[in-house]
Amino acid sequence: MAMFIRIFYRTSLCLMVAGLLSFAAAQQDKDSPSMGMGKSRDRTSSAQSSSRLNPADQKFIKEAADGGMAEVELGQLATEKASSDDVKKFGQRMVDDHGKANDQLKQIASSKGVDLPSEPSPKDKATKDRLSKLSGEQFDKAYMTDMLQDHKKDVAAFQRESTSGRDPDVKSFAAQTLPTLQDHLKDAQSIAPKVLQAKRSTPEQPNASQR
Repeated sequence: MAMFIRIFYRTSLCLMVAGLLSFAAAQQDKDSPSMGMGKSRDRTSSAQSSSRLNPADQKFIKEAADGGMAEVELGQLATEKASSDDVKKFGQRMVDDHGKANDQLKQIASSKGVDLPSEPSPKDKATKDRLSKLSGEQFDKAYMTDMLQDHKKDVAAFQRESTSGRDPDVKSFAAQTLPTLQDHLKDAQSIAPKVLQAKRSTPEQPNASQR
């Protein structure tokens, strides 16, 4: 009888220990997915946080996109309405170079969750409307004057972003695009005086009273 009691006691004790071990294992399995999910959420949150842009970087890419669209549209206008071959070539370069830069900017903005403008600003639209009413030498003069002013501003903005930008992708885009904009500015500085001088040096036709 005593032996039976000892066997029963040992069996009960083993069952109790086994039950406790099973319970502990079940609790560990239950906690593991939660911990893994927490890490996953942390990684997702970190990725989302790194993709956000500060206000200065957001402002830069939106203004760059707006200006880039305007340069393409005005460049197309120059290929149609300019009388100078240099101005036509300059306009075509605006279409090609700013078109490529715009595509790169769209990819960056998409990865950062930033919505870019789908059309030029009212100011750029007004500039296009004004130039659309001109042709020949008048167009050449007005267009190159605008391009000279615009690219001075563009170079300054891209220089600033390439040195003080916070987001590495946006900062890299500004640094890589800057040399092209500097070339545009040099071209504009070379072409604009020729266009303006040609306009001023055009001899005046005598009026009827002078004939």
